[in-house]
Amino acid sequence: MTDEDQGVEEEQAHLEAGRLLFAQEAHFILAAVKADQVPESALPEVAFAGRSNVGKSSLVNALTGRRTLARSSGTPGRTQQLIFFNLGQRLMLVDLPGYGYAKAPKQDVERWTRLTRSYLKGRPQLRRVLLLVDSRHGLKDVDRRIMRELDEAAVSYQVVLTKCDKIKQPALDRVQETVAKELVSHGAAHPEVLATSSEKGEGIERLRASLAALASPEPLP
Repeated sequence: MTDEDQGVEEEQAHLEAGRLLFAQEAHFILAAVKADQVPESALPEVAFAGRSNVGKSSLVNALTGRRTLARSSGTPGRTQQLIFFNLGQRLMLVDLPGYGYAKAPKQDVERWTRLTRSYLKGRPQLRRVLLLVDSRHGLKDVDRRIMRELDEAAVSYQVVLTKCDKIKQPALDRVQETVAKELVSHGAAHPEVLATSSEKGEGIERLRASLAALASPEPLP
């Protein structure tokens, strides 16, 4: 077997592991509005973070193959709690409130921002934060602020570009390259920048495979 053939087999095995993981039933656990409501769990966790209306809930739905598991909306600031989903007793998915602009009272935005930051910095089973970035706009200063905080807290994160079907391939390539270059200077950042489209399904298989590597090998009680 050539190195190329072996690489293809390994890639297929990773994709299959991702398919099998996300073929499991995903259950809503709870929506936490206070730090003491965050559930106790031994499951590895992956959190979805990003600016308001970047497509966090839509990506959760696309990954799990369920259109209404996470409530998505075109209104910035709709997700106002930490929403936990148990995926086959192997991985916890956490849909976080968006940061930045939101159509919500200022005190509510400040409350869920504090809650989110407390969770991100104090959750030992948090294996990775998926930092969602709109591919049409690239990194913004508010994203960079979150990246610095995650660097300081030594929380692993990976940039995932969303809505990649909304721009042409050459522009998408440029955004991926620009973001990847910037990530080199961030100690907690995963080097690979994934491009996804929840609407068209682009990049979903690769992201599933990436998350399968973080999940528990077997269901936990």
